[in-house]
Amino acid sequence: MQNETSQIRRVLMKHAEQAFIFQEKLAAEWRNLNYLAEPDFKKACAQSDALADILTGLGCSVEWLGADETVGIDSIYVRDNAIASDKGLVLCRMGKEARRPEPSAMAPELARIDVPILGQIGGTGKIEGGDLIWLDGDVLCVADGYRTNAEGVRQLTDYLGDAVSEVITVPLPHWNGPDDVLHLMSFISPVAPDLAVVYSRMMPVFFRNWLQERGIALVEVPDEEYDSMACNLLAVAPRVAVMLDGNPVTRQRLEKAGVDVHVYDGSEISAKGCGGPTCLTRPLERG
Repeated sequence: MQNETSQIRRVLMKHAEQAFIFQEKLAAEWRNLNYLAEPDFKKACAQSDALADILTGLGCSVEWLGADETVGIDSIYVRDNAIASDKGLVLCRMGKEARRPEPSAMAPELARIDVPILGQIGGTGKIEGGDLIWLDGDVLCVADGYRTNAEGVRQLTDYLGDAVSEVITVPLPHWNGPDDVLHLMSFISPVAPDLAVVYSRMMPVFFRNWLQERGIALVEVPDEEYDSMACNLLAVAPRVAVMLDGNPVTRQRLEKAGVDVHVYDGSEISAKGCGGPTCLTRPLERG
């Protein structure tokens, strides 16, 4: 599990029906959570089905989280709740306060589907799954930003122990401030061990250079496709990826690099909540 690009065997998702089923929450929360507009419930459900069908067709077994009244509509973005490792999942402590109940609410669901839990971040620690990527099996790239702090990373690395050989800290810009959604994976998504899609204008120079020195080629997202989440891409297998429809330039560049690209309509489950396919999925087994 300590990579982002090998074949996904099992993946966790939360269907829009379960995330948005409490209609009064949907109507009340979307503004407070900085959604661009209120998701359409029926269309969102259809889009969850369609994305799951794509993943199933690519060899992924989909596990579904159930509804839970203790969490809000952001719970559709399951990646942020937990960090995967070869030793088990580490439950996060969310940097976004409104999402704090989500990891604990997910714990019994993980037990139900026999996913081991290594531990949970606590105290003043903060870390979210979208702020972390694995490279080469034991190299951890992790953000320093509004959603993840040094104490959260310290606790995580204590849990992981010798599973980690190196931690690369990537400072994030202020961007639109602490209330906005900005993760490490807002500007990088690995596509293969030697390939990543990036939005370089947001990347620290040292990190961009470090990736290239490791032999990782970079597919650049143009300015006009950053807000439509062309950079948020899920590698299902090396050079097999799922991305949000409506990013033709980035798709063409990926295909030129030999990537088999599959697109989905995420107008309700992605665009309005600013969460792409990596946000909507937590891979549980790769191999």
